[in-house]
Amino acid sequence: MKWTSDTRGKAAGGVLVALLGAGIPALVGAALHGRAGEPYRETRLYFGTQRPDGGRPVGKAEFTAFLDREVTPDFPEGLTFRDAYGQRRGGGGGIVRETSYEVVLLYPEKEAAERGARVERIRRAYEEQFRQDAVGRSDDELEADL
Repeated sequence: MKWTSDTRGKAAGGVLVALLGAGIPALVGAALHGRAGEPYRETRLYFGTQRPDGGRPVGKAEFTAFLDREVTPDFPEGLTFRDAYGQRRGGGGGIVRETSYEVVLLYPEKEAAERGARVERIRRAYEEQFRQDAVGRSDDELEADL
């Protein structure tokens, strides 16, 4: 085949399209799925405030004292604590709405088993101290750069 400037241009254009077609998705994939840091576990705890005897709800000062006494010693690196408003199905089947507190804990994934045991101790302590049916928990694996 005799190469002319027209066929060279078409061949070069085809090679460029092939390279871009293969390279752009790889670059976008790397950007979207690049490592943001080390593997971590994020645990969220949901603490209700209503008392089963109808007494006053667990107040912010009481909850902060609970954090200081029960949570901070087990997670001294830090935590996030927020006021929340939640709902759940009560024992009689009706919807119970209440103010609540959400606590977010981050810790290295390699410590998940040992830290998970600490989280369970914290949940039991709150349930016993404030006569709660349960403390909600959710866990996610993520990457963090702290």
